[in-house]
Amino acid sequence: MQTTNGNGHKRPLVLITGVSGLVGTRLADRLASQYQVVGLDLAEPEQAEHDIEWIRTDLTEEQGVRQALEQVWSRFGEKLDSVIHLAAYYDFSGEPSPLYEELTVQGTRRLLECLQSFQVGQFVFSSSLLVMQPDPDHLLNESSPTRAQWDYPESKLKAEAVIRETRGEIPAVIVRFAGVYDEDCHSLPLSQQIRRIYERQLESHVYPGNRDRGQALVHLDDLIDCFHGIVERRSQLPPEELFLIAEPDVMSYGELQDRLGELIHGESWTTIRVPKPVAKAGAWVQDKLSGDDSKPFIKPWMVDLADDHYAVDITHARQVLGWNPQHRLRNTLPEIIARLKTDPEAWYAKNGLEFPESLREKQPAAAD
Repeated sequence: MQTTNGNGHKRPLVLITGVSGLVGTRLADRLASQYQVVGLDLAEPEQAEHDIEWIRTDLTEEQGVRQALEQVWSRFGEKLDSVIHLAAYYDFSGEPSPLYEELTVQGTRRLLECLQSFQVGQFVFSSSLLVMQPDPDHLLNESSPTRAQWDYPESKLKAEAVIRETRGEIPAVIVRFAGVYDEDCHSLPLSQQIRRIYERQLESHVYPGNRDRGQALVHLDDLIDCFHGIVERRSQLPPEELFLIAEPDVMSYGELQDRLGELIHGESWTTIRVPKPVAKAGAWVQDKLSGDDSKPFIKPWMVDLADDHYAVDITHARQVLGWNPQHRLRNTLPEIIARLKTDPEAWYAKNGLEFPESLREKQPAAAD
């Protein structure tokens, strides 16, 4: 049954797919104080401050999606004030996977088709800033061109097309947001860059692109504020809406390298630009010589993207949602590195990185 607020009224219902992920868990916890939150995911979300309802769901199976939404209907009714669709496949290896199509694209189709029998106030889709065509000379906005350069952004663009084709009368909001980070880092590209410098790897001193280029990021708390604002303003938004979400401040690769060197080792970090053919050959050799458990992060295909630049004009989100990000990566880096230095092994674990034995041997012995 739907829970009620203190006045005995039913709380608005929000359905979140991918609720067990980093964004989903934090978003569910934020919304649960005002809304009845139901989460769909394969795994149960970690314990949060507020209780949410969880229904095990596999979006790659049509029958599983139907059964999950039948449970939602029977337990909570046919009215869904907001559906926030976070579930998607993501892999930085660059290897092809059927899950891009089966989960990200067709999973979105299955979900929307099954939602047609509900009264849905809005359908919010988590897309990616990476679907945009990078531009070193201009800020990106909602009317800027798109260009998918690898499987992940391509799957997001395909899913966006599915939404336009399948939504019917359901209002849709597409949120193309930048890479997410927080004080524990939780950003794969950023954690890898920090790791290379922390371990003084040779690769940390070379870069195949323009050091003045960079990619905007967004702090997790600011992204949660954005989604919260979209839900709060659901009755005020048009039938189709699009937002680009990122910090308006972009640290270039060179500036980020120097700042990380200073924070980690107390010195600016020398970075030499190498020709892309040389970098691609080196990445290919490293990949072939590494074992299955120690594959390098840098892949040959990434070298072609080294000159990409993503800086965003967030005027639209500011005007429509009143969204104004409170965090900046440059201001958060000291805390990220402080947590790394306080407990390196824990930091590596939180970021899904294997802690090298050479560093473990250098850690101070525990006190008796």
